[in-house]
Amino acid sequence: MDAAIQSDGKSGGIQCLNAVHLKILACTFMLLDHAWITLFHGSQWDWMTCIGRIAFPIFAFQLVEGFYHTHDFNKYLKRMFVFALISEIPFNLMDSGSFTSLLHQNVMFTFCLGLLFMRYMEKRKAKGTVRYIIAILVVLIVGFLVGTFTFVDYGGYGIWIIVLFYVTRDLRFGKLIQLLGMLYINCEMIGGRELIVNLAGKELFIPEQGFAVLALIFIWLYNGKPGPKSKAIQYACYAFYPLHILILALIAMLRAG
Repeated sequence: MDAAIQSDGKSGGIQCLNAVHLKILACTFMLLDHAWITLFHGSQWDWMTCIGRIAFPIFAFQLVEGFYHTHDFNKYLKRMFVFALISEIPFNLMDSGSFTSLLHQNVMFTFCLGLLFMRYMEKRKAKGTVRYIIAILVVLIVGFLVGTFTFVDYGGYGIWIIVLFYVTRDLRFGKLIQLLGMLYINCEMIGGRELIVNLAGKELFIPEQGFAVLALIFIWLYNGKPGPKSKAIQYACYAFYPLHILILALIAMLRAG
């Protein structure tokens, strides 16, 4: 779900995943989560949604990379918004079983907001460090409120995750800040239901959303390269979102009926 990414010289070491690899992984994790929501029920299938938590941070990271490397921001935003509109009815069918829902909007609207807030911060960055820091603080507050009260997927916390990857992209200790930020946002702020894991005879209570932190493993393996570049691959990744949730929603409706 990101724009064409050019190599930025980050390749090397064990960084072996390109942008296409990340897309495929994120789409797979997302599919597992949505399949759990629609088709698989019972605690024996909880592993699917735990793995599914990994998807959003990878998409958020790719959104930041796409923002930095797109040749046309307006075209990028427009494409994201069009697919957000296309995805809304399938998302509503999956999420609530109805064609309309005012209380939960699909994740592509979250990404549209993320792009707008990054554009705002980027413009302030060019005017000096102080204005840039103020812009970050403004986005953390305003972005959280906008994300929450527009009811986009992941709400204000989704905006925070996007901002986290944007701000830390070129920082010397960016990975450490990403780790701490992801732990705080996902484990402390979002949390969710706790899963009991037995380890060496001890019970550990892990918040379901905490599994999102594992996305950093794949993100840190990113080598900065786009992988095979083609419009077909690019639009297939965009189209995968509405198509797979529509198919899952229809299957669930047929099973229920």
